[in-house]
Amino acid sequence: MTYTTLACAVDGLTRRGFTEDFRAVDGRLRALGAGQTFAPADLVIREFHRFEGISDPDDMAIVYAIESKSGVRGTFADAFGVYADPATAVVLGAIPMRVA
Repeated sequence: MTYTTLACAVDGLTRRGFTEDFRAVDGRLRALGAGQTFAPADLVIREFHRFEGISDPDDMAIVYAIESKSGVRGTFADAFGVYADPATAVVLGAIPMRVA
């Protein structure tokens, strides 16, 4: 599926069952609604969508659709490029990607 904006991607993924909002915390991802924290080995990235601003580097973002082994599904939105957080990149890089 192709999305034109970050907001459309998050909305579309939410409608497809990726309802949690993940945040990076101490080398893990926390599902804010469920209140659960997951190690990267307990997660898988199902898909991702990257958005590049034509003239504004502030518009560079990527959203990940993530699923835990226990079935918790949600999204994680992050900047990339000069605004990327190196600690977040380490966590996301440790999560296996199984894009269909």
